[in-house]
Formats: sequence, structure tokens, C-alpha cells
Amino acid sequence: MSSRVGFVGLGVMGQPMAGHIAAAGHEIAVFDIDSKRVSELTHKHPNASAAASPREVAEFAEVVFTMLPSGKYVQSVALDEQGLLAGFSGGELVVDTSSCEPQLTLETAKALASKGVAMVDSPTSGAEMGAKSASLVFMVGGAEADVARCVPLLNLIGKQVFHLGPLGSGHMMKSINNLVTAMTFLATAEGLALGTKLGLDPNVMTDVMNVCTGMSWITQTHIKQRITNRAFDDAFKLELMVKDMRIALELAQEQGIDLPFSHNAQAYWQAAEAMAEPHASVSELVRWVEQTAGVEISA
Repeated sequence: MSSRVGFVGLGVMGQPMAGHIAAAGHEIAVFDIDSKRVSELTHKHPNASAAASPREVAEFAEVVFTMLPSGKYVQSVALDEQGLLAGFSGGELVVDTSSCEPQLTLETAKALASKGVAMVDSPTSGAEMGAKSASLVFMVGGAEADVARCVPLLNLIGKQVFHLGPLGSGHMMKSINNLVTAMTFLATAEGLALGTKLGLDPNVMTDVMNVCTGMSWITQTHIKQRITNRAFDDAFKLELMVKDMRIALELAQEQGIDLPFSHNAQAYWQAAEAMAEPHASVSELVRWVEQTAGVEISA
């Protein structure tokens, strides 16, 4: 296991993930455009140091993690003038835990390989709660040796690691998982809207679904916790779910596969995004459902 680790992207997910690596005793160099996030981490963990750029992270680390909004951000962090590539000397490994477009990941990996740097894509599932509790699930794509090299570090942040295949496979799986989650979320919200209109208590409906066939991650972790209490505060952004759906459907189009249910769901999510404020929580999908159905899903 590498003792020198780098981490770029200390957002809702990245900060606790980097914290678990530091808590395990690894020397870690971190970078984020939000200096407050960096300061919080380095203050809590004496073995964590602030880097002035991704290049400085690469100059320090043998394995560098990225956790960023999309593939274009990862590519920028990796390949810009003060990016990771400029600081690597060869033999290092980049582990991208972001949710990205597979083709962009392949392009970034090709550029890194020109300097002898390997790359693994390892997007996560588990949301903010999973990042804080070190119970994330990792969907990994990459060469066997590269994956084996990063698994001990992934085990510090998560509970399960699945190797899906070559580089890009992890991002494919993540987009498919979120496509399914998005449709489940929409169907659950519409069912609760109907039940509420009929006079049923949505909290009791959620209890019923949680012990019946309607059970899902959404009913278990989202409805009572975010919706019926009117908090609407999930840290995952609605725009990121729309992005992941787009990635999955672009992959389907490339393969000539027609997914009509998914395309319809995508249109509804896009309508919800258009109605919501910029950077709104994924929970705001339900407000769109409520407006469409003319009913408030509250206890």
C-alpha cells in the first residue's frame, strides 16, 4: 500500500474520503479550489498537507484520487499547465472516483500514459452518508494490476469494491446505476403523490413499501429523511443526476439500443431541472412531481 497519497476535490464526498485515508496514517497532499475545505481537513489531520495546485499533489504522491463533478473537470485537473501530468515523474496511479463520461476518461488516461502514469476509474455509490461512514461501494474499471494497487486504499473509504472490466467500465456502471435510481425516484414520487391525493399518509406508505416489493434505496433513505419533513436537503445535485442519465443514454445510443422508458424519464428530470434553482438538490425532483400532480407530499 502506498504511503504517499494525493487527493484533488474536497467537496461533499471528497473531504470525508480524504479524511479516512489520512486517519489511516497515510501522508496525504490535498487540493481544492475552496481553501476552506482544505483548511478544515489539514487542521483535523496533521499528516494532511495543502498543495497549491494539482501539480504539487502529483509531485508528492504515488497514488492520486480525484473526486470532481464530471470528466471535463478531471481532464482539466490532469492535463492543464499546472495539472497532475506536469508533476508526475512516471509510475504513479490516478484513481478517479468521480462520475464521468467514459470516453473522456479514456482520453485522459491516454495522455497520462504518455508519461508512464496509469489510471483507474472508480466511481462511487452511497452518497454523502456513505462517504462519511466509509461505507461506499466502488465500481472499478482498469487493468488488474492497477486495480489491485488501489484496492487497499479503497477499502479504507468503502465497504465493497467491484471490478467491472477495463478502464471506463466503472463509469459505465455508475451511469447505469444512476439511471435506474432516477427512474425509481420518479416512480416512487408519483406513487406517493397519488396516495397522498387519495388521503393516505405518505410516511405510512413509505413504511409499507419498505417491507413490500416497492422497497428501494429511495424509500429507505430519502422519503422520510428529505421529503415528507420538507427538508429537500440531499447534498447530491439534481444537475448531476441529469448528467449521469445523459451519459447512460448516450452509451445506449452508441450501441443502437432503444430505451423508451429511460428517455421518457430523462425528459421529466430535465423539466424538473429547468424548474429548480441552479445547483438544486436532487430532492427537488419531488417539487416538480408535486406541481405536476397538484398535491404536496407531506406527513
